[in-house]
Amino acid sequence: MSSHLDGNALAGALSDVFQGDVTAASARCAGCGAVSVLAEAMVYPDAPGLVVRCASCDHVLATIVEAGDRVFLSLSGMSTIELRRRP
Repeated sequence: MSSHLDGNALAGALSDVFQGDVTAASARCAGCGAVSVLAEAMVYPDAPGLVVRCASCDHVLATIVEAGDRVFLSLSGMSTIELRRRP
């Protein structure tokens, strides 16, 4: 049986991922499969938070809701996200 670590082992990897300009990341829409950079997505700010939709099919890619000292982030509409590492 293989050993495992707890979720604290993600700290370094997630710190690397969530830095820099994330809008330059490529994302694959879980709805239609289109791949494009997040900067090309359609963002609707009129909801209680931000709703990010695919420019190809209008599928919801992500939602971001700020609530006081918390941020709720859902990326469930993306099947993959590709980020470039900084040199």
